[in-house]
Amino acid sequence: MTDTPHDPTPDAGGFVTVSSRLAYENPWTRLREDIIIRPNGRKGLYGVVERGDFVVILPLWEEDGRRFVTLIQQYRYPIKQRMWELPMGMWETRPDASAEDVARGELREETGLLAETMRDAGLMYQGAGYTTQKGRAYLATGLTQGPSAREDTEEDITCHKVALEEMEAMIRDGRITCMVTIAAFGLIRTQGWI
Repeated sequence: MTDTPHDPTPDAGGFVTVSSRLAYENPWTRLREDIIIRPNGRKGLYGVVERGDFVVILPLWEEDGRRFVTLIQQYRYPIKQRMWELPMGMWETRPDASAEDVARGELREETGLLAETMRDAGLMYQGAGYTTQKGRAYLATGLTQGPSAREDTEEDITCHKVALEEMEAMIRDGRITCMVTIAAFGLIRTQGWI
């Protein structure tokens, strides 16, 4: 994989990218290595993970004056454990799809839920120190249950309806440690929607 020379003009942070090289690529992820010159004039290497945009959805039910959230639990191979999460994902094969369409599709795929309303709570970067990936958080309401349509990689997903207060407790006591789930909860909470 060859180096690609770049414009020697410093970026907004004062970094100059001397060259870039694609180190690895699969259908979901690209790993790029950049040779850089830092604002202090020192040369360095920066590894950048490039991934498509994602969505994360908080499905909110209202029943008898109480609010519930559908959480999923699934095994995450890199950390070798099951995690509590909100439904989330990206469409590698449809990079032109709107974020709301992806949110509706991922919600249906993972949980079988259809949402009457999707409210966009805002943008987040997953880890701006190492990846370009960004996503949007959605609040899904007016829910109806249908069949899920999970991909092969999602066969182990289980869905759980928990009280909103229980989800908060799960974040506080460390049962929920997924940073995207916690950030989405925070974005939706700061909107005053939960």
